[in-house]
Amino acid sequence: MLQRIAKEALSGLTVAIVALPLAIAFGITATGTSEGALVGLFGAIFAGFFAALFGGTPGQVTGPTGPITVVATGVIASHGLEGAFLAFIMAGAFQILFGLCRLGSLIRFIPHPVVSGFMGGIALIIILGELDQVEQSFLVVALTVGLMLGSARVIKSVPASLIALVLMTVILRFGESLLRDVRLGPVPLNETIDYIGKIPESIPTLSLPDADGSMFVTLLLPALAIALLGSIDSLLTSVVMDNITGSRHQSNKELIGQGIGNAMSGLFGGLASAGATVRSVVNVRSGGRTWISAATHSVILLVLVVGLGAAVQYIPLAVLSGILILTAIGMFDWEGLRKAHVSPKGDVAVMFVTMIVTVLVDLTVAVAAGVGLALALHAVQSRRAKASVAQDDTTTYSIEGPLSFLSVDRVFTTLRADHSDLSVSLKDVTYIDLSGTKALLTFIDHSHERGVTLGLRDLPPHVENQLVALADDSQRDKLKAVGVKA
Repeated sequence: MLQRIAKEALSGLTVAIVALPLAIAFGITATGTSEGALVGLFGAIFAGFFAALFGGTPGQVTGPTGPITVVATGVIASHGLEGAFLAFIMAGAFQILFGLCRLGSLIRFIPHPVVSGFMGGIALIIILGELDQVEQSFLVVALTVGLMLGSARVIKSVPASLIALVLMTVILRFGESLLRDVRLGPVPLNETIDYIGKIPESIPTLSLPDADGSMFVTLLLPALAIALLGSIDSLLTSVVMDNITGSRHQSNKELIGQGIGNAMSGLFGGLASAGATVRSVVNVRSGGRTWISAATHSVILLVLVVGLGAAVQYIPLAVLSGILILTAIGMFDWEGLRKAHVSPKGDVAVMFVTMIVTVLVDLTVAVAAGVGLALALHAVQSRRAKASVAQDDTTTYSIEGPLSFLSVDRVFTTLRADHSDLSVSLKDVTYIDLSGTKALLTFIDHSHERGVTLGLRDLPPHVENQLVALADDSQRDKLKAVGVKA
């Protein structure tokens, strides 16, 4: 028991090191001031701790994320920090209500192309937001990105973002003059270098933002937008965690935990937050499997905050831009983009429509537009709404109908029974979309990891061809093992 707790605590320490530069960067981006460093850190501390304690996804780490930061930036610009903190509290209340009304279960009906397009759109927004800093301090941004890419290949035990943050801060502390007003002929490569500046060193205190009735009404829609976006962001991370661990999260409990976390973050002057995919994956791969590791990451950040102000003031803003840009690049679904030419054309259209609407219009509108288009395409492709699963005997199942985003959760939940041998007939699968293909490939992966002897039989050509086209190299070997001609 003590060994398990020690492993969880060590994982929490690893995640805290990863989260530190990201929390600072997202906080400053949202507020546009040095004060944002603390706002971002308080979000990771309080939302992270309470979401871990009350959430429904073991090991999931909560903190400031790209999608939440994009929305929070607009709320802070329009209503100031006090108004934004109230909006975060209200958003938390909405999320608790979503969980109590069991709306979390709807996440299973969001198509994979919508998720890919949404995350790609968020990545573009983050990159576009950093272009001013790139124009002003191109060399510093480029050196930061290069250092992160190089250190990630050589040093596996320390996060690349932390290495770049520390080394670039030290280098510029003593060699700043060499990088001021650098030009290549008439082209400026590095005009100037800006720093975070001094931030107040303080222990966070509970404070209810001042507001009257009209302020509540004014903030109703922004708070609802944050709640919807934070819920989608968090539950998508929960799905990623399920795919890695082979477990199954409790979506409605997760929403309640996220709501409590965001409400507490707003009360303590922190940024609204959501389940953070990269930090959660780092946690799991470092050995974190319970709420203890995620909560430990918040406690460690709180300890660091108390004496952080003196050191943070020397961090160049261009270094944070480099970290954010590389983080945003990692948010793209590169595998999906590489295989767009062999993916169903309708799903590719859904992905790009969602991405474009995310950048040009609004994040929540983009999700609605993507899901609406996916439903319309599904209606054109298949008259039957969902697939069904029929059991022939104890270990033989048959899937009938369209294997799409509307039915994959229910189908594979049924198939994930505790069998050592399993045979699945796909003869009557009339249509399979990208979500269905990805879910089937993931099911094959998990069956292999659990030691289940799985056999797929009677595959229609359109199903077999799509499985082979979208599988990666390791999955192709597993496809052969289950009876697919890969």
